[in-house]
Amino acid sequence: MFVQIRKRGVPPLGGGEVVFVCPTVRVMHPLQLLDPGKIKRIRGTAFTVRVAPALANRIVDAARAVLNKVIPDVYIYTDHFKGIDAGKSPGFGLCLVAESTTGIVLAVDQTSHEKSKGLDQSLPEQVGRETAMMLLDEIWRGGCVDSRNQTLALLFMALGQRDVSKLILGDLTGYSIQFLRHLRDFFQVVYRIEPHSLKKQFVSRIEQDEEISEGSDEEEAADTGPKYKMSCVGAGYTNLSKVIS
Repeated sequence: MFVQIRKRGVPPLGGGEVVFVCPTVRVMHPLQLLDPGKIKRIRGTAFTVRVAPALANRIVDAARAVLNKVIPDVYIYTDHFKGIDAGKSPGFGLCLVAESTTGIVLAVDQTSHEKSKGLDQSLPEQVGRETAMMLLDEIWRGGCVDSRNQTLALLFMALGQRDVSKLILGDLTGYSIQFLRHLRDFFQVVYRIEPHSLKKQFVSRIEQDEEISEGSDEEEAADTGPKYKMSCVGAGYTNLSKVIS
């Protein structure tokens, strides 16, 4: 699997270009994601397009001011595009990724917007703070998949082989709830939804040397959003396409 960002685009005209290459998959294997783990580090990229590169540093400072209050291991790269590698509109943005001890990834992103439709023009500090708060909200929701990609994981479960797939999700979005209805209507796949409790989300410095008692884990779990254990039997979809030489 290969992903390359050739050009970055921002609203309103866009102009970005991404190359994605992956092998052809014949069948989808059952999904088993039951341990979200605890967040151990946060990484990100602040990018600028057809504007001053210094704006990316302002985005980084604003985001770190929020995230470093929660976890110390935060590193955000800067990326500047200009000329033919840039999109059609000037702007900037930020993408943040939270990585857990079990390899789970939660991601958010946001780009700037121009002054239009009653909205004020975005400032770098505003984009940095809002994106950081969006990531903290995803961590509070918890689960093994962020809210934007809930439907993608549910689709993979429905298309899997005729075996049980299980997944832990945070609070379901309205889009995901409607998507579950579509999967029922088109694939006759019905999900079993059970409430699920998780332990605390962040790895603190104290935990590296000491064990946290069971009682403190239960208290911390109450400070996070509701979690659900999703399970279903796949529809047994098979990719019948063949390579044409």
